[in-house]
Amino acid sequence: MNSALTDVQGILVGHWSDSVHGTGCTVVLTPEGSCGGVDVRGSAPGTREIALLDPVNRVDRVHGVLLSGGSAYGLGAAHGVVKWLSGRGYGWYTPAAPVPIVTAAIVYDLGFGGSTVYPTQEDAFVACQAATEEEASRGSVGAGVGCTVGKLLGAEQCMRGGLGQASASLPGGVVVSALMVVNAIGDIVDPLRAELVAGALDPVSGGLVDSLSATAARFDSYLFRRQRTDSNPASFTTVDPEVGKRSPFQENTTIGVIATNLSLSKMEATKLAQMAQTGVSRSTRPAHTLYDGDCLFALATCALDVQFELSLLGAVAAEVVAAAVLDGILNATPAHGVPAASEVTPRRLSQ
Repeated sequence: MNSALTDVQGILVGHWSDSVHGTGCTVVLTPEGSCGGVDVRGSAPGTREIALLDPVNRVDRVHGVLLSGGSAYGLGAAHGVVKWLSGRGYGWYTPAAPVPIVTAAIVYDLGFGGSTVYPTQEDAFVACQAATEEEASRGSVGAGVGCTVGKLLGAEQCMRGGLGQASASLPGGVVVSALMVVNAIGDIVDPLRAELVAGALDPVSGGLVDSLSATAARFDSYLFRRQRTDSNPASFTTVDPEVGKRSPFQENTTIGVIATNLSLSKMEATKLAQMAQTGVSRSTRPAHTLYDGDCLFALATCALDVQFELSLLGAVAAEVVAAAVLDGILNATPAHGVPAASEVTPRRLSQ
């Protein structure tokens, strides 16, 4: 076991990384096809082939998942995964030719390091060629290269995000694993220790700021100090002139894949993705905001046909996702002047 997504037998993972321009992509391949589901929680998603994964729709096989930087531009890289699979005869059967089913989600890393370079289909093809059943890289790799977190108080106070992995073994040979790409607006929390490990940095002390508490205090001191502007009691204006000048960095997302070797239906895979998203909520403060495009794919290779309680599987999946989020942050490296978690002391959360 490598504490990686590839702990689920039959899954291949590969990366293409461009550290100079601060972007990259990660491919998850299941060439023979896996049952797939998806859960989208954030309000700013960038995705491909999501409708196909709805349990009421016919196609129930997924051959590849692309996680990419580059915002909407990066979605075009998915065609490189399609080409790689097609060239090897993999895909959903049609009378004319197999059609690979490739879903995708993106993070916004444009502007990181001053660059607007984004992954292309050629780059995704290279990631497919590099994909193996032993891949266990984490940190500033693949789609995690240009990720940042802790942008609730502004991009200038952010820290490095990254790509993380984790897995768990359950009775009967059941395996659940996750790969997460963390580019959240919120802070990252170690839920077991109740500590902030990455997020907004105080520009004076260099220590971690509790962004959520700081934002709440800001609302209390600014937005709720109002005065009537006319005789209409419902008409108010803010007193402080700085109100409205501050806005969060609006392009953020945590995306990933949860996988199991169990045999699941599309409905069950969808439920697994829904429950696993709880892991993002446990490790990110706040999560699933208007400024995040949080999206989690679920893959079931159906290699193990045993009875297993889906609710328990989902509960474990949430723990694995939280661990993968934390793993990506703790293994990130500083770049382009943005510090990493390894350079700061965790901050105990208020009880």
